[in-house]
Amino acid sequence: MAITYALLDPIMTIIRPVAAFVTAMMAGFAENLFFWQKNNEEIAVDKSCPVDNCCDGIDCPDEVHKKHHTLVEKAVAGVRFGYQEVWGDIVVWFFIGVLLAAAITAMVPEDLMATLLGGGLSSMLVMLVVGIPLYICATASTPIAAALILKGVSPGAALVFLLVGPATNVTSLSVLTGILGKKSTALYLTILSSCAVLFGLGIDILYQWLGVSPRAIIGNASELIPAQVKLVAVVILLAISIKPLVGAIRQKFVAKPDQTTFISPFPPVPSSGQNKAKHPGKEAADHCSCCK
Repeated sequence: MAITYALLDPIMTIIRPVAAFVTAMMAGFAENLFFWQKNNEEIAVDKSCPVDNCCDGIDCPDEVHKKHHTLVEKAVAGVRFGYQEVWGDIVVWFFIGVLLAAAITAMVPEDLMATLLGGGLSSMLVMLVVGIPLYICATASTPIAAALILKGVSPGAALVFLLVGPATNVTSLSVLTGILGKKSTALYLTILSSCAVLFGLGIDILYQWLGVSPRAIIGNASELIPAQVKLVAVVILLAISIKPLVGAIRQKFVAKPDQTTFISPFPPVPSSGQNKAKHPGKEAADHCSCCK
């Protein structure tokens, strides 16, 4: 929501989470209505400590477990998780999105985008075809959507891309098919696509009714922040991005070492047939405890 407000506009900042919430709820209700078979299995609750794994939360009562850490320790753990784990997971895709947005802004002709994706049902369907198989996270899709709007794409078509891009891709659809089945995956795709198109058409109508040009107000929220604060924020962002970016590059391009083979100096254990030959009439286990 924060990056949507900074790169797009207040209208998209409100509509985007609302549309995602409604779509998810409708998909969940539909799945329960058509395919869910309720059982009485009790779900085990994970009560382990999220701060430093001081205990598993099972051998100590809840009232004792709650006092293991102060509010400051919990806040520090939450902030550390945010800039290490969460940002580390999305930082690569964020910079990919920024680079793609820059490429779209610099190389794609405005007339082409305005003609193909300027609004209407056809624009929404094109965005569905592009967004459903594409692997991109919600953060990385935002600067791409901003660049598309600046090139003349309707905000409704951009919203379709923002909804279906992070929610689906070829890999996740194959996993969903394996877990939920083909029928549930088809239902999920149908509801997601329908809701995305309906919200896309609706937000185009909303912009026209308000008399607002999305290209005129896009990114204006960033002007509220002083330039010095922006510069400091960029430096901090780059600083916390170096380590996960370097780690991702090493993992992708640095060759992994060959697997080490360990050779034991001990002689091989004789098979049961050999033991029977040496000790006729007796089981091998009677003479070799390691073979039991």
